[in-house]
Amino acid sequence: MKSGFLKYVIGFILGIVSLGVVGWNMMPGMMLSEIPSPYSVNETVEKISANAKAEGWTVAGVKQLHKAVKKHGGGDLPPVMLIDLCQADHAFKILREDANKKLSVFMPCTISVFEKSNGQVFVGVMNAELLGKMFGGTIAQVMGVEVAHDQQKFIAFLKQ
Repeated sequence: MKSGFLKYVIGFILGIVSLGVVGWNMMPGMMLSEIPSPYSVNETVEKISANAKAEGWTVAGVKQLHKAVKKHGGGDLPPVMLIDLCQADHAFKILREDANKKLSVFMPCTISVFEKSNGQVFVGVMNAELLGKMFGGTIAQVMGVEVAHDQQKFIAFLKQ
């Protein structure tokens, strides 16, 4: 009887450890995704910016990361553009609670548009829904529902 119980406990523990290892290895792919764009980097940035504005978001800026890297001695890269997006009501809902102020590290929301070495253009997005679920509470509602919904509208043209 003891031998059977011990095997059960060991099997259960190994199952939990295996699940943890699989989950840990899957997290990067679940948190960040890249979507191919049929447009140039600049056209893709323009489309995302226009879609964001149409949904009531502010384009706080577009940064040319590749140029900043080169300027500071990092060498040449294909274009990497960062679109900084803000929706004041969403930010307010999160930041009014002191416990949530640490989430400001993710603000403004950023979508990247980049060209790989083969010339293909991609859009990089964070999974706002998963981020919201990880934090719960107000963040789950704002990031996990509202921001995630809007974000999909910004990039809907890529999934046609």
